[in-house]
Amino acid sequence: MLQAETRKLAAIMFTDIVGFSRQMGSNEARTLRLLEIHNQIIQQAVADHHGAVIKTVGDAFLVDFPSVVNAVQCAQTIQAQLRVQNADKESAEQIHVRIGIHLGDIVQKDGDVFGDGVNIASRLQGLAEPDSICISDVVYRDVAKKVDLGAVASLGRTKLKNMAERIQM
Repeated sequence: MLQAETRKLAAIMFTDIVGFSRQMGSNEARTLRLLEIHNQIIQQAVADHHGAVIKTVGDAFLVDFPSVVNAVQCAQTIQAQLRVQNADKESAEQIHVRIGIHLGDIVQKDGDVFGDGVNIASRLQGLAEPDSICISDVVYRDVAKKVDLGAVASLGRTKLKNMAERIQM
């Protein structure tokens, strides 16, 4: 009998530094120093909001949370701390991040996660403007009355790369 894969419903957050590859090409030492600051900010915010870092790839984090409220509050904390970090710095010393969050079913296997929940969160991160957070409609509906979201713009039903169906944003 085949063993069923391990599945769970999770809030998935993807983060990515804007222009990281370009920055590495222009000044590797500075970019690696900024990456260390970035990593510390994200790791602390994730720990404070009960998340678990699933993996990092270069400048990107894949994080899972038991609650969409925790995920959104973590993302807000990260963006707020980066605004403070960037406030008195010249542009080359600033760190700008895009964040995507989605709630969905994920498959856990060999310390990694897979599934549409992960893929959608990744695509949302790619749609986010620098210094912003892009959340799916399912996340919005769950947190709208619980978290002050500030300015929110709906992207409507959006076609995401390599996804069969349009996703409500």
